[in-house]
Amino acid sequence: MLQMAGRTWLIVLGASIVIGCYFYLGGFDPESLRGARVVVTGCSSGIGEQMAYHYARLGAKVVITARREARLKEVVAKMKDLGAQEAIYVAGDMGKSEDCERTIQTAKEKFGGLDYLVLNHMGSSYNKGGPFLWDGDMAFLEDFTNINYLSYVRLASLALPMLEQSNGSVVVVSSLLGKIAGTFGSFYSGAKFALDGFFSSLRQELQLKKANVTITLAVLGLIDTELSMNSAKVIGIENLAKITALSAEDAAMAIIRSGAVRQRELYYPWSMVWPLSTLRALFPQLLDWMEMQKFLI
Repeated sequence: MLQMAGRTWLIVLGASIVIGCYFYLGGFDPESLRGARVVVTGCSSGIGEQMAYHYARLGAKVVITARREARLKEVVAKMKDLGAQEAIYVAGDMGKSEDCERTIQTAKEKFGGLDYLVLNHMGSSYNKGGPFLWDGDMAFLEDFTNINYLSYVRLASLALPMLEQSNGSVVVVSSLLGKIAGTFGSFYSGAKFALDGFFSSLRQELQLKKANVTITLAVLGLIDTELSMNSAKVIGIENLAKITALSAEDAAMAIIRSGAVRQRELYYPWSMVWPLSTLRALFPQLLDWMEMQKFLI
């Protein structure tokens, strides 16, 4: 049984590398993003901030959002220095419907339309001290789900009329924990699994409508953002995280490329994320056992 699982793992790993190289290296034309009208959420730090800078270098017109206005001003100033055709910020909380509406309306008024909606914001789960065993706190779960799932749906719904006109794209930044279950992350995995389910169904419905709007789900592994590294520290894998985490700058570029080439799903890094996602479908009990070894060693 173990030998069979080992062979399957090697096959899956090899296939993931081939597929990853094909999507990452082929088909991306940076000039396709010059003048593109983009909204990116969650841009005050981490991957969102780096996406803002990449889009600026590529000459796009970008609306960025986050809650911290002072940071947004700094990011916009740097974007202009890097070559953005236009860079505008909307300070707001994506957990509030009026702030979602204001963000999309700003793109409509300033740009006259929209080509890319990149959903990246993250409502903090760390007011409770970090990842934790599920304790039945429904008030916390409702707030977390509103920010990390419902607001994604809300923003996409508001933007779809413009995206249908432009044959545009929605890019949903998710996580490996939206494909496999993770200890201390029931609330987080629940929201990420929901994103996969909703946007996969929406993709099919757009095809039925013959709407030329693509949806890219970016499934990310461990990235060296402050939020991710704090989580790793809380659950006791800080040293492993320091060795394996990839840069936010590189992850941001991979996400942008995947949206530009209208890729269905991005697995980043492929050599880890795609095999683990596939392993869950083939050997779910083995994956559960692997997960528990982190806490039993």
